[in-house]
Amino acid sequence: MPPLLFALVAGLVLGVVDVLLMMPLALPDKLRAMLGAFLSRFAIGFLIPLVRLPLSPWLAGGLVGLLISLPDAVITKSYVPILVGGLVGGMLVGWASDRWVA
Repeated sequence: MPPLLFALVAGLVLGVVDVLLMMPLALPDKLRAMLGAFLSRFAIGFLIPLVRLPLSPWLAGGLVGLLISLPDAVITKSYVPILVGGLVGGMLVGWASDRWVA
């Protein structure tokens, strides 16, 4: 699959999964929180297939996911779910991009 197409699909999938996980939460401004989470996770999924780091793909993905998740975690003070989600999601996208990106 071409890298740009895979990046778009990975970003959409990661963003939608994160929004679905947030659906049951009670949040003061739920729409804004879900939009922010979608955009952050979309960025993770979109960038990982397009970034080349001198690391294994899953490790590079985890690093990108962690770095993009840090601002959200600091702002919300919800470190563990946001950082773990970014790390694991990034690792999965890195692994998948290594397997399916031409």
